[in-house]
Amino acid sequence: MDRVPCVLSIFDFNFIGGSLGEVAGSRIAIAIQTAIERQLPFVCVTASGGARMQEGVLSLFQMAKMSAAVHLLRQTRLPFFNLLTHPTFGGVTASIAMQGDIIIAEQGAHIGFTGARVIANATQEKLPDGFQTAEFLRAHGAIDDVVSRDKLVSYIGRNLRKALANRS
Repeated sequence: MDRVPCVLSIFDFNFIGGSLGEVAGSRIAIAIQTAIERQLPFVCVTASGGARMQEGVLSLFQMAKMSAAVHLLRQTRLPFFNLLTHPTFGGVTASIAMQGDIIIAEQGAHIGFTGARVIANATQEKLPDGFQTAEFLRAHGAIDDVVSRDKLVSYIGRNLRKALANRS
């Protein structure tokens, strides 16, 4: 990432809505293990509608599998950055998306556990405007920064360098 070696995992929203299934969860856990073995930072880019419900409990198990891998990564003190892109929802938000040491969101991204209509119907309350946007989450301390797409690579590279220097 901007000439900083790292292990990179990217959810592809164009493939079944970036949903988290058994294969995706296993591959991310393997990517984290690779980062540990090679002593490299881990960067995860999310774009997901959530867990792949047609896989049932196997899909939900991936949340725990990825979280366990992140726990092992934390023990190494290797940097873990998350980049949340539009959209990032469901089980991905509830697990790996919010576990990074640094959580960055792409400008204008919508991020949450479930959609605004579902929440409004369940709570019967008026929700704050834009409450699931990257900008709202940044303003309320849920994420660390919001960065425009054209500046993401240099931003992540610069901050990976800082994190690696502070690791020593």
